[in-house]
Amino acid sequence: MTLSTPPSERMAQEMQLLRAVRSFSDAQDRMHGGMKHGMKMNATDLAALRLIIIREEQQRSVSPHEIASHLRISTASTTKLLDRLTNSGHVRRAPHATDRRARVIELTDTARAEFFKRFGPQLAAMRAAFEGFSDEELDAAARVIDAVSAAIDPESN
Repeated sequence: MTLSTPPSERMAQEMQLLRAVRSFSDAQDRMHGGMKHGMKMNATDLAALRLIIIREEQQRSVSPHEIASHLRISTASTTKLLDRLTNSGHVRRAPHATDRRARVIELTDTARAEFFKRFGPQLAAMRAAFEGFSDEELDAAARVIDAVSAAIDPESN
């Protein structure tokens, strides 16, 4: 809290931000609901694909164990999930770069194209929404979202 912001005003600002976070979360839920319906898959399958895409952007590989841990599902459920996504052509199991006994999960080009075809319009709309904000405001917004994400799920990174 800054010295110039009275406690009651600060609380009102925080409540406004929490409402905005809730609204954003609700919008994401609806978007993901539409995507899973359009891609004919369940929420866990879509969450696994999102994880793989995020890790690709970070230039990190994804193991079946990491998927199980991230989704908080058993290894047996993870095997079934990966079988479904492999059979539908969304992922492939590939050898690990340094440990040939291990496998990594990769998104197929077909799945990547389908995912971004469905998500592309929302991504473009989000980028357009950023246009009215300064670099400093975008940096502050990113810090707030990262802090809220870490508060909700400390294991999220």
